[in-house]
This record gives sequence, C-alpha cells and structure tokens, in this order.
Amino acid sequence: MHGKSHEKYQRLIDYCQTLPPTPVAVAHPCDASSLQGAVEAARIGLITPILVGPQARIRKLAAENGIDLGNLLIEDTPYSEASAERAVALVREGRAEALMKGSLHTDELMAAVIRREAGMRTARRISHCFVMDVPNHEHALIITDAAINIAPTLAEKVDIVQNAIDLAHALHFGEDRDVLVAILSAMETVNPNVPSTIEAAALCKMADRGQITGAILDGPLALDNAISLDAAHIKKIHSPVAGLANVLVVPDLEAGNMLAKSLSFLAGADAAGIVLGARVPIILTSRADSVLTRLASCAVAVLLAKARRDQAAPGVK
Repeated sequence: MHGKSHEKYQRLIDYCQTLPPTPVAVAHPCDASSLQGAVEAARIGLITPILVGPQARIRKLAAENGIDLGNLLIEDTPYSEASAERAVALVREGRAEALMKGSLHTDELMAAVIRREAGMRTARRISHCFVMDVPNHEHALIITDAAINIAPTLAEKVDIVQNAIDLAHALHFGEDRDVLVAILSAMETVNPNVPSTIEAAALCKMADRGQITGAILDGPLALDNAISLDAAHIKKIHSPVAGLANVLVVPDLEAGNMLAKSLSFLAGADAAGIVLGARVPIILTSRADSVLTRLASCAVAVLLAKARRDQAAPGVK
C-alpha cells in the first residue's frame, strides 16, 4: 500500500471480510489475472467462487501460474459463450448471489445476462458504475455510466441515477451525510444548445417530485463545481451538492470513459467496476486491473448482495 492512495478500498475490503463469503459464479476465468483475482478473493474470505469454464484449461492455467485452486468448484463448459450461459443459470438456480466476468468479452457475458427467457433482467435498465478511490480526495467517487449505455435517453438516465444511488447506500455512503448526486455537463447553467444541461435540470426536478429517491441531486454542474468547494464558491453556486458530490452522472459513455481513465492514469486512482440493474450484481473487471482493484470490485458486489438479502428479509442480518 502506498500512503493514503488505497485506504478507501482497504477499508471496504476489511469490512467485507467480517461478512460471510458471497457465492459468486465466475464466467470463464481462462487467463491468469481473472483466475488469480477470483482465487485471491476466495482466499481472503470475500467470496466463494464457482469457476465456470473448461475444467482442463483452468487446471492447466492454475498449475502453470502457481495458483492454488484448493477445493473450489469448477463447472465444466466447452467455450466462453457456454460459460456465460451456465454462470447466469447458476444465479437463476439460486446457487450464486453475484456474477463475475472472467476472460471472455464483456459483450458475451452481457448477452447471456439480458437474454429474454434465460437471463437476469429486471424492470431496471442495466448500467455500470465505477467506484473510484482517488488519492487525496476524501470520499470514494461513483462514476456512471462509463461502460454500458452509450448515449442514454432521459428515461434511461433515471434508472442509471437510481442504480448509482442504490449502490451508494449499499456502500454506506449515506450514513454520515446524504448521498449527493451531481449531474455533470460542461457548464452549470441550463443552455438549450447543450442537451445534457436540459436533461440534468429534468433529472433534478424528477428527484424533487419523488421519481428518483434516496439522494439529493443537483445539475447541471461542471466537474470542478461538483467536486471542489472552492470552485463552487468562486462560481457562486449555492447547492448542497456542489463541491461535495459522491456520485457523478456523466452525459454519455464517452465522457464517462474519459473521466474515469483520466482519474486512473493522471491522478493515480483505482476504478472498481460493477454492473447494476440485473437480478444480481455483476463484477466487471479489466485485464489491466490490479489485484487490489479486483478485490475491491468483489467487495462492492458483496455489499450489494448483502443489501439485497437485507431488503428481502428486513431485520434479519
């Protein structure tokens, strides 16, 4: 660990280690990083993985890379598409409370997730959140959607925002203060020539009317006004969200991708990825992710699975 750079993730992982491990279907862990991530998360007690993929290939990979599979369950499947389908089936059968992407393409996994008959759809739009640990920034930041919805409509953004708010509550963001959501644009005034500013204003009014719940929304806000109190003061923006946002909703996937990657590569941030809106959380990691980021992504899914269980059985922990 380097100084304070990973403390938010470490706190998250430490807390999740006090909970029972969550059963997770790992779809096609057929490269060293995805297999190592799942096995390490099992070793420290975050998850109980069910590895779904070609058994001989997984065992060979483990042997070549010194990965101890112990007595982990392996569901033998012939190829990646079959792995995705079987992993989703394990969720539907109640044997897994989260899904984890292995070395297959995200598109392949999501195709199995959204399949009409045998998938994991709910009434909610499926969306992606990065939970970012940014050095020198006091709180973790949720950025959405930078990976799934390319150019979401206003209706789709309602679900994207609600998914992120639900995630913030599962991560206990709202315990010491409200969950604060900034709807980002390039400016903080509503400009009819910039559609994202109009959508931001509409989302805030929808929150006022109870169509989005569980957080305080403000927007449009430029990024500086959303996360810097100084910038908000200079611009004379009076808002409970400005300068303090812990959820950043981007106008489209391109903006989100650039924001997340600039934080990662220029500010040294880590980005744990999770997909929401399906029947269970989906852990979406990148080949470039560090082991710590993979563990943090698992921890986020553990807390979401716990929130889902607690909701199903109020008062039963």
